[in-house]
Amino acid sequence: CMQGVRRLALTGTPATGKSSVCALLGRGEFEIVTVEELAVEHECIEDVDINDGARAIDIKILSDILEKLWIEPPQKLTFIDGHLSHLLPVDGVVVLRCRPDVLRSRMNERGYDDTKSDSNVEWELIGGPWNDYHSAIPWTEFDTSKTPAESIVKLIRAWMSDGFKPKTPNTGIDWIEEEVA
Repeated sequence: CMQGVRRLALTGTPATGKSSVCALLGRGEFEIVTVEELAVEHECIEDVDINDGARAIDIKILSDILEKLWIEPPQKLTFIDGHLSHLLPVDGVVVLRCRPDVLRSRMNERGYDDTKSDSNVEWELIGGPWNDYHSAIPWTEFDTSKTPAESIVKLIRAWMSDGFKPKTPNTGIDWIEEEVA
């Protein structure tokens, strides 16, 4: 793999298109694994919460386990799909972003309640994963608001073939700035 990049996080607020992009990436030469699959495999996940229908993952314990297990490279470049994937010991991060109004619409289509939608839209507004930015590995982001998953896959492939040249948070999407402008 190029420059030692073996595992890439594909992260972003729920409903930004991670699963759709991973479904397309998984058709090719890439392996896809979800954070939830890893958490189940390593027993770092709780039962379904009756209040929100989610399963809490102990991302710290999972990260510690994977840090030891992931010494050897995978057979294929692997994308880790999930909004917590950037917190795992990965070699690069792709952040999918989406305009807050489009994101809210997607969440409404999925039947999210207002509380869940509000917290996710707020997370997107403040930049979500960028709050955990780690400059030692390549990071990039793509706006999925109007761009179909097929085009995002092409952009990811172009970023990879260009040597994973990282962007920094200073070049990231700023929805608050855009809303004010």
